Order: sequence, then structure tokens, then C-alpha cells
Amino acid sequence: MKILDIAQSGKRGLNVSQKGQFGQISRTLAIPENPRSPAQMSVRVRLSRVAARWRKLTEPQRVAWMAAATAVKSTSRLGQNGNLSGFQLFAKINCALAQFGQDQVDTPPSRPEFPDLAPQGLVITKTADEVALKLTCPGNPGQNTIVRGSKPLNQGVEVCKDFRILGTCPAPADGSADITAL
Repeated sequence: MKILDIAQSGKRGLNVSQKGQFGQISRTLAIPENPRSPAQMSVRVRLSRVAARWRKLTEPQRVAWMAAATAVKSTSRLGQNGNLSGFQLFAKINCALAQFGQDQVDTPPSRPEFPDLAPQGLVITKTADEVALKLTCPGNPGQNTIVRGSKPLNQGVEVCKDFRILGTCPAPADGSADITAL
């Protein structure tokens, strides 16, 4: 239920407080099931392998990660954020690289500079019984542009926060990248 109170987040006893779409809410604690789905287990395996890799780093490598992490802020929560630790930055970067099948790194990479977003629009065509999804790309999106998607939403929904990673954007041909296979 929506409540009028100071901003708070987290569990207290059997109640959980969090920021909702229309303000502060409080609800009863619900302990979720652990279905151990294949996707969930693969994420856990990736994280455990990255953590094991962190433990094998040399001290100068760890110091470099800690220094690089001072320039990276966490996601804002209740209007507050802070610097990541060296391990958090290491795990964030290497878990993302592992998810896309790329080689992991032992030294912090330089901060990337992102160009303007190459994909401009989505074109859906249907010929016979075949549907094609293409992104209009006036420029090359590069090799690390991630394509995300969501299930269809009702017309009244203004904000979608439930996206799934479909894969990386393929190279465009004739001004469009075919994402049907994703």
C-alpha cells in the first residue's frame, strides 16, 4: 500500500519498504522460490567463476581495479549513490563480457566513449508467413551494441522497466540490421 513517510528502502521485520511508481510503498515480506532455472544457474556459475578469478589476481592488479572503481558510481537508490569497490567493478565488467562470450580482463579497461546511437527505428514486415524485424541504422552500431526487448504492453503503460537482453546488434546491410534471429 502507498504510505506517506520518509524515503526508505529495505526490510524491517516482516515489512519491506521501497520506492514505487507513485511514491513510497510498504508490503509484507514474501520469500521467493528458488526455481534453479537454467538461466538463473548460468548467471550464478558466471559470477562464481568471476569471483574465483578475482582471488587469483596479483596485488598490483587489485590496486588498479580499486583505483579505477573510484571513478564509477553505483546506481542511484533513494537519491544516494557511491563509488563501487574494485571487486564490484571487476565483477560488473567481467560478468558482462562472459555473458556475451568475450574474453575476460585482468586489468581495468579504459572508460569507453560512446558515439551517437546508431539504431534509429524498428521496422516490422510480414510476407506470407514470415515476420522480419529490422533496425534502421544510418551508421554502424559497432560490435558491442546490445539489443533489448520486452513483451507487448497495454496501451496505458507509459514506462517499461522489464527488458531482456536479446543479443548484440548485427552489422547493418543496406542501412538496416536484421534482428529477427535474436
